Amino acid sequence: MPSTREYLDFVLEQLSDLDGIAYRKMMGEYILYYRGRIVGGIYDNRLLVKPVAPALALMPEAPYAVPYRGAKAMLLVQEIDEPDFLSRLFMAMYAALPAPKQKKSRL
Repeated sequence: MPSTREYLDFVLEQLSDLDGIAYRKMMGEYILYYRGRIVGGIYDNRLLVKPVAPALALMPEAPYAVPYRGAKAMLLVQEIDEPDFLSRLFMAMYAALPAPKQKKSRL
């Protein structure tokens, strides 16, 4: 089941104090970026983030969930209605996330 725009808007509102949040719609779901790095996404109206060390430290009891068949498991964020926590989570995760890959020029 694809995620709804209403759920995306809710998550974006929760993250509104954080600069550098962006998203991309992909096959009915939404990939979330923080300062150009992929943090996670919204899948089936669930906020899932990459299981990097800072996220695991802030959410040691978070359950793992698979965003779609064949994908790696991610952490399910249950504190979705806590804007301060979400901001801390994304800021803490930033350094542990890979930088975006540079696109090769076709020259």
